[in-house]
Amino acid sequence: MEEEIDALVIGAGFAGLYQLYSLRDRLGLSTRLLEAGDDLGGTWYWNRYPGARCDSESHAYRYFFSKELNEEWEWTERYPGPPEILKYLGRVAEKFDLRRDMRFGCRVVSARYDEGANRWVVETAAGERYAATYLVAAVGCLSSANVPDIPGLRDFAGQWFHTGRWPHEGVDLAGKRVGQIGTGSTGIQAAPVIAQSAAHLTVFQRTATYSVPARNAPLTPEFNRWVRENHAEIRAVAESTPNGHAFRIADRNVADVTPEERRAIYEAAWEKGGLQFRATFRDLLVNQAANDTACEFIKGRIRAIVRDPETARALADVDHPYATKRPPIDTGYYETFNRDNVTLVDLRADPIECIMPRGIRTRSREHALDVIVFATGYDAMTGALLAIDIRGREGRSLRDDWRAGPHTYLGLQVPGYPNFFTITGPGSPSVLTNMPVAIEQHVEWITGCIAHLRRNGIDAIEPDPEAVRRWDAHVEEAANATLLSKAKHSWYYGANVPGKPRVFMPYAGGLARYRAICADVAAKGYEGFLLGRTPVARSASMGEFAEARGVGV
Repeated sequence: MEEEIDALVIGAGFAGLYQLYSLRDRLGLSTRLLEAGDDLGGTWYWNRYPGARCDSESHAYRYFFSKELNEEWEWTERYPGPPEILKYLGRVAEKFDLRRDMRFGCRVVSARYDEGANRWVVETAAGERYAATYLVAAVGCLSSANVPDIPGLRDFAGQWFHTGRWPHEGVDLAGKRVGQIGTGSTGIQAAPVIAQSAAHLTVFQRTATYSVPARNAPLTPEFNRWVRENHAEIRAVAESTPNGHAFRIADRNVADVTPEERRAIYEAAWEKGGLQFRATFRDLLVNQAANDTACEFIKGRIRAIVRDPETARALADVDHPYATKRPPIDTGYYETFNRDNVTLVDLRADPIECIMPRGIRTRSREHALDVIVFATGYDAMTGALLAIDIRGREGRSLRDDWRAGPHTYLGLQVPGYPNFFTITGPGSPSVLTNMPVAIEQHVEWITGCIAHLRRNGIDAIEPDPEAVRRWDAHVEEAANATLLSKAKHSWYYGANVPGKPRVFMPYAGGLARYRAICADVAAKGYEGFLLGRTPVARSASMGEFAEARGVGV
């Protein structure tokens, strides 16, 4: 038996909850939401690792669509952790009565487009089937855990965990010898907390990176009152900035100030903490000489904090410009290496050879371990989508169509897959932004698009392949216009997953510019999309997208 509905949403994080509300309550569509986990929360349901915390400031890490919701809710910290974020999302679900249309423990394994019926047929691992006109993937950009294929892992006699699938009951690390592989944003959050309880923590650093103090702190009643009273202003700033945060980038270049003034600016930003460090100058991500000054400052801070010169050297041996990989913020990360029970292993100098039953062997020695923690990130942006067997018109497979890398129009739709929408998909600003702000824009655009289709009696929508080619080229050009293109070993390029195509996946042109482009496309009658029952006539073989990309838009 199939349940017949108008729309199906996959995923119960920030994106899925708002999309369910928008389609059901604003458009009046019969809508279901399927979630693989046993409760809502998306990335915050799965990520319960030690030290897990949002890196966007809480007053902007929220929905803005409801002023009433904003007035009812108060965050307690500058950077909330999973329990508080889950409590917030639970309040959202309660306020808008979302749970009655949500199905938990439902892992979607396949989605097939039935051309004759113009319906998506979706099946779960338990064999449940749904048929819907519109299919929306709200599966998250960072939800497909990446466990590296290190020889010997199956033979390890201790316990091992990936930070993105941390047991909800927690892990007792007291008195244990713990090895942590990975020092990206997750590893930088986890290491200080693990070190507090473990007998010994060995951090295996694959790539050094820059981190700035978070300076997390409780929020005062005065600040929360200001947030309630300035909802519209905070929203306007977040929606008009390149990264969706509620702060503006300073209107100055590095060369506009003296070296003494520049150092004072960096010092003040370091003391304030958080991602605003990268907003100190407007040319940090486009001018290598300007970026070098930020790199030098942070490296100097690392060397000043870490007492052991060799450890400090390895931590400061960063091979990419600042903020060209995800820029972490931390609470005592560098200070952690001053503890007697913490050791850093620089895998550039001493790479891992294999995992043994009792630990990890690097080229120079064996490291005895009871627990291994993989802080190795995700198969970002495409992994969760490709984990589902998605079949478009004529049985075409998304896995096959994206063999050479993802191809979308605006990160919203894929040619050959009518009425299939992706929220913050590849080709959109997504992971380069404060996610809830980007999510709201996507959900509202998708909702407006479906409303347009229904209002005008249009059965189906998908991108024109030519528009996809132009957008692919523009995404690449936007990345190349910044220093982001100098970190081709980042997960923005898929470099952390062996065999994954090296394609820059997010849109680096800025959220404000992207919003304007999407609004213009809609205002022009969904320019670049094919509307109608059979937009197949101009749909191309996806093999053509592996060719050289065309001009930008």
